[in-house]
Amino acid sequence: MNARSRWLLISVGLGVLLNPLNSSMIAVAIVRLQNVYHLDFTVVSWVIFSFYIASAIAQPIMGKASDLFGRRKIFLTGLVVAFVASLLAPLSPSFGWLIVFRIVQSIGTSMVVAVGMAIVRIHIKEKQATALSVMAMFLSGAAAVGPFIGGVLIHWWDWPAIFIVNIPFVIASFLLAWRTIPKDAPPTSTLRSMSFRKWLDVIDASGILLFTVGLVTLLVGLLSAKSSGHVSFGHVIVGLIGLVVLGAFVRHELKATSPFIPLRMFAKYPAMTWVNIEFMLVNVLFYSLFFGLPSYLQMVRHVSEFHTGILMLSLGLCSLVVSPIAGRWIDKSGPRPALLLSGILMTLGSVWIVSLNQASPVISVCLALAAFGISNGLNNVGMQAALFKSSPKEIIGVASGLFNTSRYLGTILSSLLIGIVMGGNFSAGGLRVLGIILTVIALSLVFMSRRHRESGQLREL
Repeated sequence: MNARSRWLLISVGLGVLLNPLNSSMIAVAIVRLQNVYHLDFTVVSWVIFSFYIASAIAQPIMGKASDLFGRRKIFLTGLVVAFVASLLAPLSPSFGWLIVFRIVQSIGTSMVVAVGMAIVRIHIKEKQATALSVMAMFLSGAAAVGPFIGGVLIHWWDWPAIFIVNIPFVIASFLLAWRTIPKDAPPTSTLRSMSFRKWLDVIDASGILLFTVGLVTLLVGLLSAKSSGHVSFGHVIVGLIGLVVLGAFVRHELKATSPFIPLRMFAKYPAMTWVNIEFMLVNVLFYSLFFGLPSYLQMVRHVSEFHTGILMLSLGLCSLVVSPIAGRWIDKSGPRPALLLSGILMTLGSVWIVSLNQASPVISVCLALAAFGISNGLNNVGMQAALFKSSPKEIIGVASGLFNTSRYLGTILSSLLIGIVMGGNFSAGGLRVLGIILTVIALSLVFMSRRHRESGQLREL
């Protein structure tokens, strides 16, 4: 790999790490934001919801937009959008404005992630596998150290620092990308002649609108009922409107020629469907712990943001260390044994959470974090391998897109689960209930992995 390719890899890596970094740093900032804006968790959780909903929608849109406008342009524009959002978020006069800037930040970082891998694939011709593994390290590494960085920044400079820290990364990525990413090829005659209305049809703007309105409305209805402490007629109406809109979304997607989420694929390829369901449940488990445990440590055990970040570091480090080991194991034995072990570890970690009480040493939390960290490393590789094994080669691009959608849905559901279980404030009892629910989900994943492994062995016989 020549020097120009290495600098291109660094420029793209510095850009793509912004999305996982900002989605993970917020885990240790929730309690501080609750105190600053005098809100309960169900309201503050929208700082999580908004980011992941916007990412789930923006990434596939920007991937299609890059074909029309050019990948270099989308990448650089995304960095500018992320820069503006990171600069303005600390100046938010209210929590509502913070949510707005958080959405803008998500859109900007999603623009970068959506085309970053494609830029590396297209412009780095030699040692592509090495280049892609380096990109994966940027992504997973940023997610792993995010809570630690967030804890340090909040401890020394308060919550605005988790936005300001993006600025040097953005500037460095922009300057390097401007010099190293080749200019985009001129658009084809088909793209030049495509009208704006035609492009809206290509990205399925109607489906995106229905998905967004339905999901947000349903979440508002559920969280408003939990926040107020009772279910009113208004809450039921709002929730039902969300369900009706999501039903309309499903109907639209089944008829659309270029659907935002190609639902027919799930019926056509049931093995791929199960992989996505498992991946969604895995993310519900992982992010329930990822977002829930820092708030528990700070609100119930009165651990500082700094020390919470250090404790959470064990989660990310275990995941990073296990990932390459998991890769070699899965190459030899296939994904199912690794996924079975992952399910067992998540079950043990969930049971350990149930056993925690006020007298439990804080350091003992690391046992649950280590179990989930190791399982996350196994899942990162195992689920991808299971996806490739279950998906026909001709639709692997679509399958990968659906896979990322499952990740975001799992993350959104984890935040919803925490909001419903915990309500306005965290408690030891609430964490215990959450642990019981996570144990049930983990056991279901163990059952799925055993069933798929046995069915696979029967097919081989």
